[in-house]
Amino acid sequence: MESLDSIQLNFSEGNILFMNIALSFIMFGVSLEIKTDHFKPLVGHPKPLFTGLFSQFIFLPVATLILVNILQPSPSIALGMFLLAAVPGGNISNFMSHMARGNTALSVSLTAFSSAFSILLTPLNFGFWAALYPPTREILKTITLDPVAVFKIIALLLIIPLVLGIGFAKKFPKITERIVKPIKNLSMLIFIGFVIFAFKANYSIFLEVIQFVVFIVLIHHTVALTGGYNIARLMKLDIPTRRSIAIETSIQNSGLALVLIFNFFDGIGGMAILAAWWSIWHIVVGLSISYFWSRKAPATLVPN
Repeated sequence: MESLDSIQLNFSEGNILFMNIALSFIMFGVSLEIKTDHFKPLVGHPKPLFTGLFSQFIFLPVATLILVNILQPSPSIALGMFLLAAVPGGNISNFMSHMARGNTALSVSLTAFSSAFSILLTPLNFGFWAALYPPTREILKTITLDPVAVFKIIALLLIIPLVLGIGFAKKFPKITERIVKPIKNLSMLIFIGFVIFAFKANYSIFLEVIQFVVFIVLIHHTVALTGGYNIARLMKLDIPTRRSIAIETSIQNSGLALVLIFNFFDGIGGMAILAAWWSIWHIVVGLSISYFWSRKAPATLVPN
């Protein structure tokens, strides 16, 4: 396990540039479906939004700190867990929420808000919680993490594509209607292709160490999924809303995590392998549970 902390994955500057462009394109495609109408129900009834943001930006990092103290993983894996807990929700969550008969409008709103807030909350959350665990605090001492540089990366990859996508959809609604589905499909293929490429470029390393992260990702993701659902249940939110908050909490933007890992952490093995495996695992589990929920009532929102 200790060897994971010294492993570095093989990625060139061209690979990292491709990651950056791909993530921006994916975010632009997601933002084409975000409309101001999605936010209107939240004005009079903001509890679901606040519950979702609490689950994602407070519950998940706290749960991660508890998990690393219990599981005692390799320091680089623990650092990857803290980073995954700090990034915003993943872009595929909206599709899963719709498939699961969840509160799709809430899911879209949470994606927009978490992405916008991530420009501040991701570096703050990551630095704060990782510093509370001694092994990861030691790694942070050896790494120069410029908050302004992180701010710029998130702005370029998430905020600017988000604003451009919403603005494009509002300005050109007919064109957007024709291109949104192809762009969504292409975005999904790009993301899956990137993960496959990452595995292929570092196949021997993955084979050697993947067994160390499979169990940890299983536990971490399960805690995120069940925790998000039960927080919404404790807040007495309806079942579709519980489903959406569970999905939003467990579908993290692992693509952004990988970009940050290769831009600022030199592709530290434990961090990168954890994020890459999470990329695969959260899609498999997310689609599976969404399909399961799609077969079960209720199909519509239950009034609070």
